[in-house]
Amino acid sequence: MARTPPGMPEGSSTLDAGSVSAALPAERAEVLALMIAWAPAEPDRAGEVALFEPEGGARILGRGEPAGGAGGERVVFVRQRPGAQERTAPLASPGLSREQLRLRLEHGALRVQRLGKCPMEVGGEGVESCVLEPGDALLLRGQLLLLCTRRPWAIEPLRSASLAGAPPFGAADRFGIVGESPAVWRLRDRIAWTASVDEHTLVLGGSGSGKELCARAVHALSARAKGPFIARSAATIPESLIDAELFGNVKGYPNPGMPERPGLVGAASGGTLFLDEIGELPQELQANLLRVLDEGGEYHALGASSARRSSFRLIGATNRDASALKHDLGARLVVRLEVPGLDERREDIPLLVRHLLARAVEKSPEAMRRFLPTDGAAEPRVKASLLSHLLARRYATNIRELTALLWQAMSASEGDAIEWRGDAIEGRGGRAARSEGGAAPAPPSAPEVNAEDRTPPAEPSPLEAPEPSAEEVRASLERHRGNVTRAAQALGLSSRYVLYRLMKRYGIGSEEGG
Repeated sequence: MARTPPGMPEGSSTLDAGSVSAALPAERAEVLALMIAWAPAEPDRAGEVALFEPEGGARILGRGEPAGGAGGERVVFVRQRPGAQERTAPLASPGLSREQLRLRLEHGALRVQRLGKCPMEVGGEGVESCVLEPGDALLLRGQLLLLCTRRPWAIEPLRSASLAGAPPFGAADRFGIVGESPAVWRLRDRIAWTASVDEHTLVLGGSGSGKELCARAVHALSARAKGPFIARSAATIPESLIDAELFGNVKGYPNPGMPERPGLVGAASGGTLFLDEIGELPQELQANLLRVLDEGGEYHALGASSARRSSFRLIGATNRDASALKHDLGARLVVRLEVPGLDERREDIPLLVRHLLARAVEKSPEAMRRFLPTDGAAEPRVKASLLSHLLARRYATNIRELTALLWQAMSASEGDAIEWRGDAIEGRGGRAARSEGGAAPAPPSAPEVNAEDRTPPAEPSPLEAPEPSAEEVRASLERHRGNVTRAAQALGLSSRYVLYRLMKRYGIGSEEGG
C-alpha cells in the first residue's frame, strides 16, 4: 500500500491533497535527478525523485529534518505526476546520518561527497566522493539505492487522460499498467486518445513490453467497451486455416455435421479484435484482411452464399517496424500506438519489481514464504544487489525477461532476502544475464570520476564490446534521424544515457542526428 504523506487521511489517493502545480520556465524542461530505487526501511518511497536545478547550489541529503552545519539546502524528494508534484516527508532510514551526502551540480553531472557514517558505493566499490551521470547508481550501504537520471522539472499535464481515479503512487492502474515515469504517463495519455478514435490501430513495441495490456486498455476506454474483446496471436494461425479462423464457416461446411462458427471477425462484432504478432503473417495472408477492414466490414464465411458484416475494431500488434507490414494493410491501420520498452522507462523497474513480487506472493505463497518478514508485512525482503543488477542490464524481452530474472534470483538466493547472485544463477542455467535474443547485457556503467575521487576502473573484459567510435555514433544518429533511443539500440548500448555520454565525450550535438 502506498505511503500516506503527513497531513493526509490514511488510505487517501496521493492526488487527493498536498499536490501543488509545478511551474518551471521552458528553458528548464529537463534536469538531473536522483530517484529512490530501493529503501528497505521505506519501500513505498521507490519512484520518488529529487530534482536538481542548474543553479541550485549545494544540497544536503540525510535523515530527518536538517541539523545545520554542513551548508546548503536540503534535498527534497517529490512524487511527480502530470501537472502536479507532491513533496514527501524527510527520509527516515535509521542508518542514515542527518547529514549524509553533499550534492552539487557541476558541468552537467552530479558531484557527491560523503559526510555521514553510512558507507557509499558506486559500481560495487566503496568511495568517499564520486561524480554521477544519468544511468549511474549510488548505494548507501543497507539503506538506500539512488539512480541518477534525467527528468522534466514538471511532467506535462495530460491532454486526453485524467488523473481522476488514478491509483496510489507506484501502484498498478486499473488496466494493470505500472509506472510513474514520464514515458508511462505519455503512454497512458496516448491510450486515452487512441480509445476516443474508433479507427483500426497498430500497436508497436518490443516483445514483452505490454502491447496486449495497452490494447485491452484502449478497448475498455472506448465506446466499444461493452462489446467483446477477442484476442489471438496471428503467428499461431495455420496458413491453410487463415480464412476459416478469421471468417468462420456455415453449418455443414466443409464437412457434413460441421457446426457453424462465427470466426474471429464475427465473434468480435460490436467490440475489438486484437491480433498479436500481426507482422508474422506472410504478406499474401495479410491481404485476406483488407476487404473486411474497409468501411462496412464486409466478409464471406466459408460456404456462405451471401456476404456478412461485422462492426469491429482491429487492433494489431507487432514488435517489427511498421514498414514490415503489407503496404495496403498498414494503410488501413491508421492509428499508431507506441509502447516503450524497459530500456526507455528504466526508472519504473523498481516499481515493476514490487508489483511482480506481490503477484508472486499471491500466486506462490509457499515459494515466497521465506522472503516475507515475520512481522506480518506482505512485501518480500529484497537486497540492493538485485535492484542494482536489474537497473544496469539491457532488456530484449522487457517485462517477460524481468519476470524470469526475478524467479531466477529467488531460486538462487540462499538467505531470507532476494538478492542477485550472478555466479550461482549463471552456473545453474547457462548465462542468465543473456537476453532471449542471445546478446549479453552491458555491464553496469561506472561513473566518470576525477583522479582524486577513486582509482581508475579495471581494464574491460575481452568479452565486452568496444565502445563505438565518433564516426559510428554520428552515422547511427543520422540513420535514425536523431532518435537517440533507437540509435543507442542500433549501436548495442545499454541505454540512451550511455549514448548521451559518448556524444558529450565526442563533442556531438543532438542536432547533428536530425
